[in-house]
Parts: sequence; C-alpha cells; structure tokens
Amino acid sequence: MRHKRQGLALVGLRGTGKSTVGRILAERLGWPFADADHEIEARSGTSIRAIFEEQGEGAFRDWEETILADLTGRPGTIVATGGGAVLRETNRARLGSFGFIVWLVAAPSELADRLRSDSRGLAGRPALTSAGTIDELAQVLEARTPLYEEVADLVVETAGKTPEEVATAILESWSTPAESSVP
Repeated sequence: MRHKRQGLALVGLRGTGKSTVGRILAERLGWPFADADHEIEARSGTSIRAIFEEQGEGAFRDWEETILADLTGRPGTIVATGGGAVLRETNRARLGSFGFIVWLVAAPSELADRLRSDSRGLAGRPALTSAGTIDELAQVLEARTPLYEEVADLVVETAGKTPEEVATAILESWSTPAESSVP
C-alpha cells in the first residue's frame, strides 16, 4: 500500500470518468488536479488526435511519458492519466512510486454511451483499432487489464454511479487501507 499523502492517480479506459472524478477528489481534498491528456495538448500545442495522425502513436506515448514524469513528481496531486498510460513500464513504475492508484472501470457498452454524449466526443479521440467503438473498447480493455491490475490499489466500478459517488467510494477506501487493496 502506497502512502496516502503522496498522491493519487486515476487509471482506466477513456470514458471511465478519470477527469471528472479527479476534479471532484481535488476539490474535496484541497489538492491540485492535473489531467495528463490536457497537459499533453497544452504543451504540444496540438490535439491528441493530431499527434496520433501526424506523428504516430509512438510520439504520443513519448509525450505521455514526459508529462507523467513531471506530474508524478508533484506530491499531493490528483492525476488523471490517459487510458494508455499503463502501456509503458516506465509509466507504471512512476505511478507506483507516486501514490495511491485507482482503476476506474465500466463495461465497453457503457463507455461507448458516455463517449457519444461527451462534448469532446469520439471526434476528439483517436481510434486505437479498426473495430467499431464498442468492439475497440472491449479489445483495448482486454489487452490492458493485466496492466491496470498490476498498478491498481483499488478498483472502482463506475457504471450506475455518479462521479460524486465514485469519488466518495475512493476517499472511503483510501482512508481505510485494509479495504483498499485489490484481491
């Protein structure tokens, strides 16, 4: 169990609520909030979709690694990672040293519905496979599950819960270490 006061990172697929829940947690704790994807766009001066299209996924993952190195060097911060942040071993190690890690989960069909209703929507996010949205989410989830399991101190199902309820569940588990480990 990583110490409560270091930091808190949220991992999981796109659409699980990492940014929304992260902002709520930061507000409740009085801590700064950092969204890794927003930081990448701000520092690169372009969209994630454009980075993928113009420079390729490798260039995006390099940006992601650089940004996570910076964000995980800030104790007492809530960090919402990009969905693929766990793909690189260096990122997993940094997250593990940073603090408490929460994996937010929901079924691919739920995530697809959320992404369709999101103001950024699917248009602002690069396709990761040639499959349709639900199939892509299912494939990506299957591939990344072992990596999410590797880093997670806590798994929180988000379907059927408001972001406030998810934040409350995280804070309750984080304050009681015996209940917060992943089996």
